[in-house]
Amino acid sequence: MIRHALAPFDLTHVQFVLLAVLASMEDTATVTQRDLAEHAGTDHMMTSQVLRALEGKGLIERHAHPADRRARTLTITAEGIRLVNRANAAVEDADRRYFAVLGDAAPGFTRSLITLDAESPGPG
Repeated sequence: MIRHALAPFDLTHVQFVLLAVLASMEDTATVTQRDLAEHAGTDHMMTSQVLRALEGKGLIERHAHPADRRARTLTITAEGIRLVNRANAAVEDADRRYFAVLGDAAPGFTRSLITLDAESPGPG
């Protein structure tokens, strides 16, 4: 459902996630590719490849880091903000439709997921 919801925006799910996370980090002074990957929980190499695609679409800009020649800083463009906001509304609608089948069981299901997450061991 998510893939279908994102198709009109020409975004893959990973592109959407990285764009949305970058938008949420907009107030951070300097966001590097590594920062974004860690914040989004994505592989660093895959993140770099996806960011090149987003840059090619004019949705983000990558610049040389002012203090680290190996690092790149990221900025979401105005078009990227507009697109991710529209796509987010479509994703939220798809989520509502998907979970609607739970009806009155939705709150209990959510509590169960929270419990499972709290009890699961972290990475490593």
